[in-house]
Amino acid sequence: MSRFSEDDRRRIRAELIEAGNELFTKFGLERTRIKDITEEVGIGTSTFYQFYDSKEMLYVEVLAKKREQLIDRVDASVADAETPREEARRMLQTMFSEVRDDPLISRLIVENELQALTEQLSATEREQLTAGTADDGLGYVEEWVQLDTFRFNDPALVRDMFTSLIFTTRSKEVVADGSESIDPTVVDAALIETVVDGLFSSGGNGDKLGADPE
Repeated sequence: MSRFSEDDRRRIRAELIEAGNELFTKFGLERTRIKDITEEVGIGTSTFYQFYDSKEMLYVEVLAKKREQLIDRVDASVADAETPREEARRMLQTMFSEVRDDPLISRLIVENELQALTEQLSATEREQLTAGTADDGLGYVEEWVQLDTFRFNDPALVRDMFTSLIFTTRSKEVVADGSESIDPTVVDAALIETVVDGLFSSGGNGDKLGADPE
């Protein structure tokens, strides 16, 4: 039987998530050891296993928290947008900024690590986690595809377009040779404007692009 009260368990779990967030960001999943995490929190390894069966389970929960934070920031950024076009612009601006500033958000969106790792867990392990993986934070797309002025009819296609776009901008930073003089944020802004212009039409008379939803 655990010697911890419910308040203790909530506190330790929160500290494990915070320590995991810091260490996974710095070193990644493979190079982070359970011992590193427990030393950061000030608990023993046996105590860690009262909360998580593996470091992978902790990593999944850390990524799930990151996803919740990203969704909250996207929601806040589009809250007062007056048009769907402005919603799309602000969503992309927020996602670009988050991916650029937070390696775990980058892994969450570009590598889709949360979904991949969750699928590797057993059913019992998935049930022990407090957060699922269904909401990807792009629920606005479902509403946009219903508009006559939106050029695409497949939400999955639009989601993949956004992911590919973010992956492209991230890759550009990796291969840059240092000679580019244009501020990357200026490039991102121009790219976002181009994409948003391509998503929406001025009228609603043209045929939509993409596979017909089944």
